[in-house]
Amino acid sequence: MQYYPQQQQYAPAKPLLPHPPHPGFLYSLCNRRKKALCIGINYLGEPHELKGCINDARNMRKFLIEKHGYKREDIVLLTDDSRDPRSQPTRRNMIAAMQWLVQSAHSHDSLFFHYSGHGGQTKDLDGDEVDGMDEVIFPVDFKRKGHIVDDDLYKIMVKPLPAGCRLTALFDSCHSGTVLDLPFIYSPHARLRGSHVSQRARSRRSSPADVISFSACKDGQKSTDTFKGGVAVGAMSWAYCEVMSRHPNQSYKQILREVNDMTYPRYHQMPQLGSSHHIDMNRKFIV
Repeated sequence: MQYYPQQQQYAPAKPLLPHPPHPGFLYSLCNRRKKALCIGINYLGEPHELKGCINDARNMRKFLIEKHGYKREDIVLLTDDSRDPRSQPTRRNMIAAMQWLVQSAHSHDSLFFHYSGHGGQTKDLDGDEVDGMDEVIFPVDFKRKGHIVDDDLYKIMVKPLPAGCRLTALFDSCHSGTVLDLPFIYSPHARLRGSHVSQRARSRRSSPADVISFSACKDGQKSTDTFKGGVAVGAMSWAYCEVMSRHPNQSYKQILREVNDMTYPRYHQMPQLGSSHHIDMNRKFIV
């Protein structure tokens, strides 16, 4: 969205030598505390109003509670139909909620970040992007307070994380392929597309944490606001929940391919998988 059941078999996980991980890297077991932040912004009353983003955030919260054992009290929900000023997805509230999400994180915690709303691009000012463009997301008050750039998303939510802490992020927005600024990007064919950041920036993006990002589309594509069962939804948010509900025990490769099959080419968007480390795509995905 742009502003302007057979038992599966998995290959054993093992390090891939061409791209060694951070020296302190540790895969997360995701068996400690679970926390989540779900953000849905329809930009109510604005010229580029969306329809399904608030539904996406509420559906994702329900999905995390029912399918992954998250507790309602450990999930922060920000939507622009809220009457509580603290629950409005303003720039200030979004950043504060992101800081809450990663606060006091430990190894084997499982953190989940979901954003459904407008996304865009702006000129890269620090030279870390190969294509010369930073990706951004738009708070409800972006016209007054500005957008949130990918460099800041990385600094706030990835950089503070310890080894073995999982952050799973899902961005249902336009131009979101590399919006978390992770160094490794995989296509739906499970191929490593390489790094979107410069070699100099790659060392700065190295992390001991186990960070995964699902994005609705490539950086140059738009994502889709659509309807399922007569309800407005974002195509990526809907597809992810559908795939994981039908077949929860899948590999990274299988999930990415199934989500892609549900969104491309019908919606002309190709989901991407970003990571803080080189992934064995046959490894079982857990949250």
